[in-house]
Amino acid sequence: MSTIKLQTVIKLAIISHFICLLSACNKPSSATPVAMPAMPPPEVTVVTVQAKELPIDFEYVGQTAGMHETEVRARISGIIEKRLYEEGARVKAGQVLFQIDQGSYQTQLAAMEAQAAVSIARLNQAKRDLARILPLAKEKMLPQKSLDDAQSALEMAEASDKQVRAQVNEAKLNLSYTRVTAPISGVTGVATKANGSLVSASDSLLTSIIQTDPLRVNFSVSEADFLKLKTDLTSGKLTIAGATTPHVSNGSLNFEVKLKLADGSIYPTTGKMDFASEKVNSTSGGFDARAQFANPDNVLRPGQFVRVILQGARRSAAIAIPQRAVIDSPMGKIVFVVSKEDKLVPHPVELDGWSRGEWVVTKGLQSGDRVLVDGFIKAHDPGMLVKPMALASK
Repeated sequence: MSTIKLQTVIKLAIISHFICLLSACNKPSSATPVAMPAMPPPEVTVVTVQAKELPIDFEYVGQTAGMHETEVRARISGIIEKRLYEEGARVKAGQVLFQIDQGSYQTQLAAMEAQAAVSIARLNQAKRDLARILPLAKEKMLPQKSLDDAQSALEMAEASDKQVRAQVNEAKLNLSYTRVTAPISGVTGVATKANGSLVSASDSLLTSIIQTDPLRVNFSVSEADFLKLKTDLTSGKLTIAGATTPHVSNGSLNFEVKLKLADGSIYPTTGKMDFASEKVNSTSGGFDARAQFANPDNVLRPGQFVRVILQGARRSAAIAIPQRAVIDSPMGKIVFVVSKEDKLVPHPVELDGWSRGEWVVTKGLQSGDRVLVDGFIKAHDPGMLVKPMALASK
């Protein structure tokens, strides 16, 4: 019901009550008139504002992502003998996930080790031959060519031995690749190959692993917010603990971060903003940013949409009032201030964002003003006398 209608109803009720009093019990006109009792001032709730240092939060939409997301691939060709992990389970770096048939690779290693033995025998023979020829050559009992041939044979044997040793190492490496291990710790995905499947090094995606502890949250800071924040920090209007300039080394401004989940609950662990881009994302029109959270119990899952709340900024000598105290009028935002005489006085105000459920007032109020918060239905006319009651503290 509008204020005008409400006032009309009250006036009609008073007139009706007065007529009833005049005509009650058929009293003669000479009867003494009954005086109407004066209505007491309506009780209203007010808050006395005081300039103080005020925490300022910034809130954005974000999405969780794994700290690292890695594809697990086979590095050799072969038949998968067995999957050794449970899909969706946590694994540690180095844990064996798949076993590929080792038979052919064991055979290759044995063959290369046999070649290595032959190579060592040839190398030793070349060393003995050179040892016999060298003293004879010094005594000029053999032509120089014999000495040169023996030295060349030794060098070739040494080179051949190195080549074979490299082939042995390669065979050992290929054999080790038959045990496909987790490159990082994290949560495993679905296995793309079943037991008995043939895999190859060219097309060998087996599964994926996402590191969820710690977890990252990606979000975007609007260009308008970024420019205003930069201006307020430069002017000293706003301060952030640990950030004396509009930027720190990674552009993160040293914000602490809280997360509001889809059910409205707040994630218990506080994160840290660890990155902010220096350029505008042409798709979102904002600056890409990122925060990091500990996630030991795997409460957060990659891909969740969350509300990112940046905390740590503070505004000095600021005045804040409850949201419901502000009224929209044709002249803009106004509040009712209760004067020293307990009368309502409208005050136009200028606002500058939110602070934990309250409007930040930059113009129109000063410390000590009593602002009407509750009771607008009973008290809504400028100059109206009211009975102010202090707003109960939270």
